[in-house]
Amino acid sequence: MSTLTGTPTDSSDSTASDSGHPRTVAAVLITAIAVAEPFLGGPQASGGSEVPASFTWLIALWLWLTVLFANLAESVAEGRGKAQASSLRQARTGTTARVLRGYAADTDPGAHSAAVTEVPSSDLTLGDVVVIEANGLIPGDGEIISGIASVDESAITGESAPVVRESGGDRSAVTGGTRVLSDRIVVRITSQPGDTFVDRMIRLVEGAERQKTPNEVALNILLATLSIVFTVVVLTINPIASSSNVTVSVPVLVALLVCLIPTTIGALLSAIGIAGMDRLVQRNVLAMSGRAVEAAGDVTTLLLDKTGTITYGNRRASEFITVGCSDRRELIAAAAQSSLSDPTPEGTSIVDLAVTEGFVRDEIDGEVIPFSAQTKMSGVDFVNGSSVRKGAGSAVREWVTASSGVVTAELGEAVDRISQLGGTPLVVAVRDTSGKARVLGVVHLKDVVKEGLPERFAELRTMGIRTVMITGDNPLTAKAIAEEAGLDDFLAEATPEDKMRLIRKEQEGGALVAMTGDGTNDAPALALADVGVAMNTGTSAAKEAGNMVDLDSDPTKLIEIVRIGKQLLITRGALTTFSIANDVAKYFAIIPAMFIGTFPGLAALNVMQLHSPSSAILSAIIFNALIIVALIPLSLKGVTYRAASASSTLSRNLLIYGLGGIIAPFIGIKAIDLVLTLIPGF
Repeated sequence: MSTLTGTPTDSSDSTASDSGHPRTVAAVLITAIAVAEPFLGGPQASGGSEVPASFTWLIALWLWLTVLFANLAESVAEGRGKAQASSLRQARTGTTARVLRGYAADTDPGAHSAAVTEVPSSDLTLGDVVVIEANGLIPGDGEIISGIASVDESAITGESAPVVRESGGDRSAVTGGTRVLSDRIVVRITSQPGDTFVDRMIRLVEGAERQKTPNEVALNILLATLSIVFTVVVLTINPIASSSNVTVSVPVLVALLVCLIPTTIGALLSAIGIAGMDRLVQRNVLAMSGRAVEAAGDVTTLLLDKTGTITYGNRRASEFITVGCSDRRELIAAAAQSSLSDPTPEGTSIVDLAVTEGFVRDEIDGEVIPFSAQTKMSGVDFVNGSSVRKGAGSAVREWVTASSGVVTAELGEAVDRISQLGGTPLVVAVRDTSGKARVLGVVHLKDVVKEGLPERFAELRTMGIRTVMITGDNPLTAKAIAEEAGLDDFLAEATPEDKMRLIRKEQEGGALVAMTGDGTNDAPALALADVGVAMNTGTSAAKEAGNMVDLDSDPTKLIEIVRIGKQLLITRGALTTFSIANDVAKYFAIIPAMFIGTFPGLAALNVMQLHSPSSAILSAIIFNALIIVALIPLSLKGVTYRAASASSTLSRNLLIYGLGGIIAPFIGIKAIDLVLTLIPGF
């Protein structure tokens, strides 16, 4: 992993194996005793009474089934992850790269004679030369060795305006996943093969690398403490019984210990964590550790990068502004006609806006002039000798001046006004048949807030999460976007250091901070945040720095992430409550049945009226195994999350899972005991 990674390299998860050791040791011990019993004499229950000869073997059988069912929970959860990893392997070969074989820049700068071979991007190796044309994705990190093009690098710079990349100098580096908007470039791959981001995700999803979370560690300590307490209780039973001339056999003591220690939650603990990560995968979010999923459940502050996160990565046409005495319909038609040959998202948005205002698409009777990084314009030269152009202000001004036209101060005012608002002005001009040019007006391109964001941010607010937009834009533009999106606050003109300073300030105040971002300039903050969600359309640096990656690049996905995090915490708390209550109930269900003959005073506690001490022990062991199977679906699906306070959630857990954990063993053990009494000789 990159040094920017927010979490250390994950280690293998040993939760299941740790919690499974007592069960396995008990099963092995009872099996050995069952094998030796024919040579040592039959098993005895409390009070010295003979029990069925198969008693010890039945105890051993159900202990092994307990081990099997406990491992089944984790196996089912990991099986889902492996299925998802298989689908990722197939997707890894989905991007195609056009590799140039035999390319020589010095003799063939255009690369037209080099053989082109299409290969999956995953098959690219260091030093391969690839060609990318307009609207194509750059398949890997590399360096331009020939050509010049307009490239959408909003994920890197944090700004939505395309940039020009060309061979030579300091503007030749390109990043995998960015899109070429115009022209054609030849790129030499500089990224190392075999350790791609997708490869790391596959290893992660398969569950080979997962750290225990702090809450999981705390829960393990609690379970270990309870295990010690119940071990002491079981060890004191035989001395107490011996004082009354009662002998309790080793199989009974071991079975009693397995029933009383918290084996239920211990068996399901890993399944709950893995299932939480899997629920994220089902929503196209890859979590790099269970720690990140769990932290998401406690997030109180969310920082969002503006470009590509809150707004679309590409600016869109929002308004046509006429200059001087120009006709608005003429401006709209000229802007649309000059954009028909512009394949960039901005050009497409101009045509779409023009259509909504009455422009009718028709065949162009003339020569289409495509947009290029050199001219910074696009347009049409009509057959009748007239022309239209649309593009950067400086380029169109030069075109108008060269065509005997005059650029008025009104155009400068319109351009400046749009620029001050954080927008991008595109100037539209026309040249008549006499060869004289004039400016028609300006197209206002601006960042557009993604649909549905205000409602989603309002929902986050009800969950107690404060939303803050961070952007490099000026405060005026930042304020306008923040108000339109319904954010709680914003940080304008933010540098990477400013973002990190804000995160530290929030964390020092006790907040858990989540951040979404997609650019290299977001990487340090993503690494520092408690939950760093990188957009899949972002750079490798951003994706390596974060501890989650949203494959859909939807910032509102954080709502689902928070819900799943809270659901994981609630599920673990609910099943822990159930398990502890379950163990306490089993204690009061079994002990009276075992010693009522010796201590008649225990009759008041013998509410279950079990058939015999041996059936009480075996019924408890069978129930202990079956309850794990019964709870596997709940641990994988998770307890339903409802937006509520911590106190109400605790009350709900105690009522449903605490009370249920007490009642369930009484009902289950009694039902199993009734079935056992039907077996002859029991």
